[in-house]
Amino acid sequence: MNLHIFKSVAELNENLIIYVIDIANKAIASKGRFDFVLTGGNSPKELYKELSTTFKDKIDWNKVYFFFGDERSVLPNHKDYNGLMAKENLFDNLNTPTNHIFYVDTTLSPEKAAIAYKKALDEHFKGEEITFDLILLGMGDDAHTASIFPHTNLVHNQHETVAAVWVEKLNTHRISLTAPLINKAKNVAFITFGENKANALKHVIADEEKDFEMYPAQLIKPQSGNLDWFVDESATNFLNL
Repeated sequence: MNLHIFKSVAELNENLIIYVIDIANKAIASKGRFDFVLTGGNSPKELYKELSTTFKDKIDWNKVYFFFGDERSVLPNHKDYNGLMAKENLFDNLNTPTNHIFYVDTTLSPEKAAIAYKKALDEHFKGEEITFDLILLGMGDDAHTASIFPHTNLVHNQHETVAAVWVEKLNTHRISLTAPLINKAKNVAFITFGENKANALKHVIADEEKDFEMYPAQLIKPQSGNLDWFVDESATNFLNL
């Protein structure tokens, strides 16, 4: 695990962009494409904007395929739909072909949407092991990541799959990659900033005795890939550095 600490979110984003570009170009050089899993919410918006404008010419985007680590159970035109946020801040700037974007079909029930998404992944990887080149993840102040929330059944899901989950605290369903599937990735990077994340970050990174039920982000430990945390100084307030 590598912990990268930056003085500002702008500096964090700049370094994370360099990291993404490097992994993308190596993947394209080695296998002809870059399989890139996006994180949702507000944290990556500026990252996506910069990557798709200022740094647009640093990657051959025609060879990039986009996926989502999780999705909210709302219709695709809803403001909370992660796919819409990515479209507005990333895909539109890149004129990404629709067949390079793997949206979660939330017009289906959560369970059917999860099954359909897993099927789409299997087809893309042609039945071989689903191994993403890079998965971006966020982390909530409750230490959830993707839609693996504390005290939900996804904490205990041991299958390399996509699953629906009921999140009691939000009174809604979500669709998410499971931790075992995430841990198959070649590279996983967390983007985490703000002092409200400091307590969760301390437990996820520093606790010797793990409590996955309480801090699900502790589940993320790539089997043979790399794990990097990109954080700002305020998120490290409780770490003994």
